[in-house]
Amino acid sequence: MDVLVVGGGGREHALVWALTHSASVEKVYCAPGNAGIADIAECWDIKPGAIHALAHAADEHAVDLVVVGPEAPLASGIAEVLDSLSVPCFGPSRAAAIIEGSKAFAKSFMQRHGIPTGSFEAFTEVGAALDMVHDSPWGYPLVIKADGLAAGKGVVICPDAEAAVAAINAAMVDNRFGAAGDTVVVEQFIRGTEVTIMALSDGERVLPLLPSQDHKQALDGDEGPNTGGMGAYAPAHSVIDAKFVQRVTEQILEPTIQGLAAEDRRFAGVLYAGLMLTEDGPVVLEYNCRFGDPEAQAIIPLLDEDFGELLAGIAEGAAPTRPLRWLDKHCACVILAAEGYPGKYRRGHTITGLEPLRDRDDVIVFHAGTGNEHGSLVTTGGRVLGVTGTGSSLDGALATAYDAIAQIEFPGMHFRRDIGRRAEVV
Repeated sequence: MDVLVVGGGGREHALVWALTHSASVEKVYCAPGNAGIADIAECWDIKPGAIHALAHAADEHAVDLVVVGPEAPLASGIAEVLDSLSVPCFGPSRAAAIIEGSKAFAKSFMQRHGIPTGSFEAFTEVGAALDMVHDSPWGYPLVIKADGLAAGKGVVICPDAEAAVAAINAAMVDNRFGAAGDTVVVEQFIRGTEVTIMALSDGERVLPLLPSQDHKQALDGDEGPNTGGMGAYAPAHSVIDAKFVQRVTEQILEPTIQGLAAEDRRFAGVLYAGLMLTEDGPVVLEYNCRFGDPEAQAIIPLLDEDFGELLAGIAEGAAPTRPLRWLDKHCACVILAAEGYPGKYRRGHTITGLEPLRDRDDVIVFHAGTGNEHGSLVTTGGRVLGVTGTGSSLDGALATAYDAIAQIEFPGMHFRRDIGRRAEVV
């Protein structure tokens, strides 16, 4: 097959990397890609949001499969555009992608289909939202979410009414998230241990991936602002074992896919369930309609499958009827971020130290925000690199990742030094 991957971040580098290692894949394209992806795939200068241009380019190049990395093209309907050209797409329809595109829809969907989640109210008027948080029926803390897509930064945990008012005003008055903040969702705060479970689905079958844990806050100890993710590890079996994964599959993942099908919302791709493990069982915090980033960088290297063949089967409604095969290893991905991220950051800093890592079998450096400038590798984004270490244990994978990071440099580079610490929670 010839395969096109849409996107240009670390998740997409992981997808491209796995596809280039697939016997079923002859050529990989990526749009727009990044400096690391360009080393192993042909990159097209087409932005992920240009869904019609992407679809026509895929058609012109006789691409056999399009794999969509980020959520925005899915929410815009790229799967439908590709379908009109008879190009298979790994990624759900626009009607199904709304489970990520609208948090208010997702919460109502869960209520309709009996999927466990926290109490909530959605608001389109700022005055009503402010009245509610001044007299919260759930006390504090509260969670304030921008309804639409906000690059993983539209969620604020508010310890008191003053913080809740500020979060609502930021979204609905100051338009910090643009149209994504026209509606806000106010949610009950759920206590417990947070974990991610993703599953592949062709709209009928559900194939759970290894459980993982993301680290959203910018600083060690889960301090600082939310980010797109500062690191992840897999499998998170010390937090959620195989028996619990099966429980989540039966109580959450399968009912979600069945509910989407019942509402005529075709889902062929990755269902991401962000969960809180509570004393009463798993509760859904959020859905995504695509691979998590950086969870993908910790999970995909452990998959013992022909990746291209697997994704093509999902896209065509023919998922495997057997469980997925996995390597008996652990992965840990640590994100190297630009100074100031997730706030304002500078671009164009030279990155050094990657060459000695190219030949290591236990390290994969996934590029996220990188480019080439005058023959040098430079930073172009907030999350710059994802350094993934593998090992026979989580400790070994973490040691490998941090050993590799010690060789990498760019001005202002920062990263969390406690990725995987929550693995000790049982």
